[in-house]
Amino acid sequence: MDSMLNFQDKVALITGASQGLGKLLAIELAKRGAKLVLGDIKSEALADVTETLKADGYPVISLAGDVSSSEYCQSLTSAAVENYGRLDISVNNAGVAPAFSPLHLTDEATMDKQFAVNVKGVQFGMKSQIEQMLTQGGGVILNVSSMAGLGGAPTISSYAAAKHAVVGLTKSGALEYAAANIRINAICPFFTLTNMVTDVSDDEGRKTLARRTPMKRLADPKEIVAAMLLILSPANTYMNGQCIAIDGGVSAG
Repeated sequence: MDSMLNFQDKVALITGASQGLGKLLAIELAKRGAKLVLGDIKSEALADVTETLKADGYPVISLAGDVSSSEYCQSLTSAAVENYGRLDISVNNAGVAPAFSPLHLTDEATMDKQFAVNVKGVQFGMKSQIEQMLTQGGGVILNVSSMAGLGGAPTISSYAAAKHAVVGLTKSGALEYAAANIRINAICPFFTLTNMVTDVSDDEGRKTLARRTPMKRLADPKEIVAAMLLILSPANTYMNGQCIAIDGGVSAG
C-alpha cells in the first residue's frame, strides 16, 4: 500500500456516516487499515453500514444520535478511546440542508436547525475530539463545510451562514492547537450528487447547477472522498487551517 494513503491502525471517527460522503469515506478508510467509530442520527441506516463493514472483517463500532447534543458528541469520542485506546482522525461530516427559500422568507426554525446541526454539531465534536487529542500528543480533524461557506449562496442563506461558521471554527481551532500537533482543516465542496442534493432538487435543477461549473457537471461523491483521504493522510503533516474548495473550478472565476 502507498504510504501516503496508509491508515493502518489509525482510529477514525466519522459523523454522518450512514450515507453519502461519510459512508464512502468510512469504506475507503477501512480498506486502508483504519479502525472506525461511526455516528449518525439515522440508526437503521447506520446499523446497515456497520454490519456490512463488520461482515467484511473491518474493525468498526457505531453509535446513533444527534450531533446537536454535546453529550452525544462526547460519547463518540469516549467510544473511540474505550474501544481502541485513542482517537487519531475525526471527520465532522454530519449536516443538513434547508429547502430553497429567499432570505426574507427564511424563518427562525430553519435558522435554528442549521446552527444546531451544522455549527454546534461541529463545535461540540471538535471540543471533545481536541480534548482527547491533547492528551495523546496530536491528531487530525477534518470539518465538512461547503462552497456556501466561502461565498454567497442565494436561496440557501441560512445554510451559507452556518457553513461560514464552520470555516471560522476550523481556522480558529487550527491556530489554537497547531503547537499541540493537532491539524484542523475543512473541505468546501460544490454541489455533489449525495442525498443532501438529490433529496432537494430535481433533474432540471441539477442540470442548472451543473451549467454553473467550468466542468459542466456536479461532483461524484467519490471525487470528494478522494480529496478527503489526501487531506487526512498521515504523510500530509504540514497542511493546517485550510478550507479547500473542491468545486470543479467554480472559485477560479
